[in-house]
Amino acid sequence: MEASVVAAGAGAFVMLKRFVVVVGLLLICASGAGGVDVVVDGGAAVAGAVRRRVDVGVILDRSTWLGNISWACMELAMEDFYADVEHSNFSSRLRLHLRDTGPDAVAAASAGVDLLKNVRVQAIIGPQTSTQAKFLAELGNKSSVPVISFSANRPSRSCSQTPYFFRAAWNDSSQAEAIASLVQRFNWREVIPVFESDDSNARFIPDLVDALRRAEIRVPSRCRIPPSAGTDAIKRAISSLKENWTSVFVVRMSYQLALKFFRHAKNAGMMNQGFVWIAAYGLTDIFDIVGSPAFDVMQGVIGIKPYVQDSKKVQNFRQRWRHKYQSENPGTSLSEPTTSGLYAYDTVWALALAAEKAGDVSSDSPLSEESNGPTDFGRIKTSPAAANLWSTLLKIDFTGISGEFHIQDMNLLSMTYEIVNIVGKEQRTVGFWTPRFNISKSLNTTVDIDAIVWPGGDATTPRGWLFPMNKALKIGVPAKPGFSGFIRYEKDTPKGFCIDVFEEVTKLLPYKIPHKYQVFGNEKGESNGTYDELVYRVYSKEFDAVVGDITILANRSLYVDFTLPFTESGVRMLVPVHDQRHKTAWTFLQPLTASLWLGTGAFFVFTGCVVWLIEHRTNEEFRGPPVSQIGTIFYFSFSTLVFAHRQRIVNNLSRIAIVIWVFVVLILQQSYTASLSSILTVEQLQPTVTSLDDVIRRGGNVGYLNDSFMPNFLMRLKIDESKLIAFDSPDEYNEALSTGRVAVIVDEIPYLKVFLSKFCHNYTMVGPTYKFDGFGFAFPQGSPLTSEISRGILNFTSSNKMAQLEKQLYGDTTCPDKDDSQNSSSITLHSFLGLFIITGVSTSLALILHVVITLYNHQHDFRSGNSSQSSWCGWLAIVSKMFHEGDKPNGPPQNDEPAMTNANLTIDSQWSTPNHNTEIFYSGSDTESLPEGEGTPGREVSVQGPDPLSFSYMHSERDNH
Repeated sequence: MEASVVAAGAGAFVMLKRFVVVVGLLLICASGAGGVDVVVDGGAAVAGAVRRRVDVGVILDRSTWLGNISWACMELAMEDFYADVEHSNFSSRLRLHLRDTGPDAVAAASAGVDLLKNVRVQAIIGPQTSTQAKFLAELGNKSSVPVISFSANRPSRSCSQTPYFFRAAWNDSSQAEAIASLVQRFNWREVIPVFESDDSNARFIPDLVDALRRAEIRVPSRCRIPPSAGTDAIKRAISSLKENWTSVFVVRMSYQLALKFFRHAKNAGMMNQGFVWIAAYGLTDIFDIVGSPAFDVMQGVIGIKPYVQDSKKVQNFRQRWRHKYQSENPGTSLSEPTTSGLYAYDTVWALALAAEKAGDVSSDSPLSEESNGPTDFGRIKTSPAAANLWSTLLKIDFTGISGEFHIQDMNLLSMTYEIVNIVGKEQRTVGFWTPRFNISKSLNTTVDIDAIVWPGGDATTPRGWLFPMNKALKIGVPAKPGFSGFIRYEKDTPKGFCIDVFEEVTKLLPYKIPHKYQVFGNEKGESNGTYDELVYRVYSKEFDAVVGDITILANRSLYVDFTLPFTESGVRMLVPVHDQRHKTAWTFLQPLTASLWLGTGAFFVFTGCVVWLIEHRTNEEFRGPPVSQIGTIFYFSFSTLVFAHRQRIVNNLSRIAIVIWVFVVLILQQSYTASLSSILTVEQLQPTVTSLDDVIRRGGNVGYLNDSFMPNFLMRLKIDESKLIAFDSPDEYNEALSTGRVAVIVDEIPYLKVFLSKFCHNYTMVGPTYKFDGFGFAFPQGSPLTSEISRGILNFTSSNKMAQLEKQLYGDTTCPDKDDSQNSSSITLHSFLGLFIITGVSTSLALILHVVITLYNHQHDFRSGNSSQSSWCGWLAIVSKMFHEGDKPNGPPQNDEPAMTNANLTIDSQWSTPNHNTEIFYSGSDTESLPEGEGTPGREVSVQGPDPLSFSYMHSERDNH
């Protein structure tokens, strides 16, 4: 619906414009055509030859430099073309009919009607201006007569709407691409077009803006100057340019207006160091036409113009043109034709070639005598001969004096642009632009362009922006009464970490930034609004920047540009902590887990039992009544904990098991001691809350910093607004957390670090870190200071000075991070599993080897016992006998033992065996029985006696002695 309305409006505008044209032409035709007919014939008559005459109209303004230059070029073109040997036998001859109409568009239209009506031309060269082209393009469409202009831009209508309008000049769109490439080459990010607001720029400026935007170059504003602008209007335009940051300007205007503009710009100091002026084609010819006055006020300007190869043909033409022009215009300072004059020369050649190739295009009547139209305009009909000439002209392709002549999209095919630099009284060529190599010094390779002398005579490339003249940056600073480390005021002067960082960064820049601070607060030191409102003041141009603890947020970046952050980023929770270890009467059990306590006790008993089983047969200290032996087992095994066991070990297998077990006990003892020391002396602080979900579930309150973005953030985390409480200072944080008014404080890490520097031991940061970009400085969108300050921040944050500022802000001591990742220091069974496996396997192997060796040594008892008893019962009886009777001890003789006089003493025991034979061996005796009849002194053989005394009894007797 909206598109149809726009289309209907555009159609109505076109119809209105056509109506104005028709009305104007009717008035002109009714009043009669004006102008003087100046005829130039192409070549002299040849005897005996019949030549076809092709009449061509020429509409120029001879009161201008362009009109005079172009007409001189066309006259030379007529002479040169038909004097050429290759064209001497052509059957067609052009005849040029000049109409000097002046700058008036109506006069040009009147001349066009006159040429069509009275001269019956087959083509029209001209008009000279874009305004005149609008009317003549309509005449071309009406009569099918091609209208060719070498200086005027195409009317705003498309090629399909004005198909008979040609431009024998390069398309301005290609020039726009060249200018955009030049700006991009020097990394300028903003450009302001300065142009004359007439029809000549109706298409060029949009094409230029589009080309710049494709190159990611901003166009913050445009400066339009009316053609009839006086001194005051030009000064106002220059003043508006001085108020911008951008110092790169693309200028396109008429020679007269440009000369006045640059004269006032020079007087205003805008032709000095730091400024960039790019003159588009259409203005660069000013140096050829105006001469010294233009050079005087345009020093350092860069110009873009079509490249014309300086061949011998061009040099000869310029010499001939100079002689002709100066003879016809004595006293002129103009020494060579402009590029438009060369286009005019080639246009005549193209028409002459097209007339010859088209065949019979002799003048026929463009007026219908039978038509009943009320005016001559209404009686104009289509000219078939002119239409034929039009179609042929589209196919013409030759190398002219200006370069390749080839019509493409109703314009000359654009090829190469030349980049010139105005230095002194000359135009120095510093490079070229080609579609293939872009900006280059060479036409065939990519080579960096020559050095450019910029306005002010500086050889250093301007950075593309300047501070607005006579202006200091107005920087807004937030009021921050609570966290004075970031922002504070001393005698109305802002101080603090953020101010210090900004001042230090600006000192690193190669230029000064004039600025003044203005507090965003009232007389009481309170803020005038939230930080979002402060940032918006930059967008509304109340502030030129904001410096402070401003968090970089996505919604704020819609209105301003932020520098890189200069602080740590992220948001976390602040919660109280408590010591989870409560010292009680049973604290000594905490070093080991219950499983390790049980496992250790089991191995104590297991090791004692194995040692008793191995030592029982051969070691008297492990014999005796059952109760005594049980006590011996537990006493021996647990006494190894403090390495105080008194029992003598006589079996090597037992010794191996005991050595390994003592090593395990040693490691276990040391680990227990270390863990108990940690429990008794080191606090294990744990946060009271580990996640916001816990707070939400319990219905606790959440604190945040006043005037910050936290409320919206916390509500996005599904925290009820009624549970949010705002605070202003670290002391208020401490009071609210210690009294339980809030369960947690949610804030940015820099604020929390400042808080913890004062209250380190009672609080900690916990939970996930929510990603935010930290603090940055805010500038208007597109401000060149954004990138400059960002680069300064990168350099400054890696310096020692930044570390010193952070030390002043956060203090000398660092607060340890007490989070919920801490575990209990109790030692688990898994920690000793390897040692228990080693001691268990070694002890079990010792027992198994002992059993195997014992059975092997008493295998004869099993053989003799099987003949009289059943196998199982007999074996059990034999094993029991072997275990209880024992073998000869593997120890030294007990010579100092007292003799047992009480031989008849009998100790009853459930493990005692009646009629037990006791063998007493002395030193040097063998365990084998001697042959019967052989006695050995001091030895008793097969002495029958009572059961042996128990170990406890013997021990008590020894103690009595």
